[in-house]
Order: sequence, then C-alpha cells, then structure tokens
Amino acid sequence: MTGASGSIYAQRLLDALQGAEHEVHLVMSRYAAVVVEEELPGGLKIGPHVVRHNVRSMNAPFASGSNAFDGMVVIPCSMGTMGRIAHGLSDDLLLRAADVMLKERRRLILVPRETPLHLIHVRNMELLLLAGATILPANPSFYARPTTVEAVADTVVARVLDHLGVSHALVPRWREEEE
Repeated sequence: MTGASGSIYAQRLLDALQGAEHEVHLVMSRYAAVVVEEELPGGLKIGPHVVRHNVRSMNAPFASGSNAFDGMVVIPCSMGTMGRIAHGLSDDLLLRAADVMLKERRRLILVPRETPLHLIHVRNMELLLLAGATILPANPSFYARPTTVEAVADTVVARVLDHLGVSHALVPRWREEEE
C-alpha cells in the first residue's frame, strides 16, 4: 500500500482476502499511514491473519525469489512508486518485492489512482507492461448501480481479485444470468 489516495481500495481488498485460506502480507509505504488517517475514519482494519512488515526491513520471505508467492498487489499505487518499480529501484521492501515478482514472472498488479496522466506516467506504465506487470487503474464501474462508496470501490477490487485468480461474489458480473 502506498500513499496515493484510495485507501478504501486497500481496505476492501484486505476485507475480501482475510481468512485462513489466503496467506496475506501487508507492506505500507511511509506515507500510506498518513493517507489512511485522512481517508479512513478509525484507520485501516487489519485482521489477525494478515502479516504486517516494516517497509524498511528486507527480512520478509517475499524479498527473495526463492519463495514462490502467487502474486502482489500495490493498491493504491502512487505514480512515484510506479516509476521506481518501472526503473528497477528496490531500496525498500515494497519496491524489492515488486522487483522480485517481475524477475520471477509472477503476478504483479499495480492499481494507480492518478488523474490526469502525463507522458512519464504513461511511459512507466509501458515499461511495466512490457516487463509483465498488470496495470489495473482504479476506474470503478457503475452498471450494477452501486449505492455506497464501498460498493463503488468493490467494482475495482473485484477486478483485482479476478486477476489474482481469487473467486469472489463482490459485485454482479455484466449480464450475469440470475439463478
């Protein structure tokens, strides 16, 4: 989790993944906590099954390619973090983990919430796409007529879960037949 606006996306993803069937690790950039304080009354709710890691430590299993983690999601992903990942900088745990995911050809999903974009943002996205990352902008859908902020966020989180290969029932699928 980085310091981009959109903490609700991280919270909703944690909510969807928490439980014994998924091993979930959380790394927050230094500024992410500041944004969480601004955006989420009561702070980020982290369940007991989520393992937290200090962004300054490299003592996490996913900092090495010898540990086969299924995927990584940076949600929300600031443009600064995206640029550092695109250029192979890995001077903290979050960046190193993303670097490992790319080099090991594992799922790396980046969820930027920035608008508008300038050419450097687009070029960084291009580099990441070429390296094998998935860029999944936080662009909610409205065909299911969400009525709460959480339901709007869930339209993005559902796509993230789809790309992770995690089944869910967060939102109805487009033109899904009712049973």
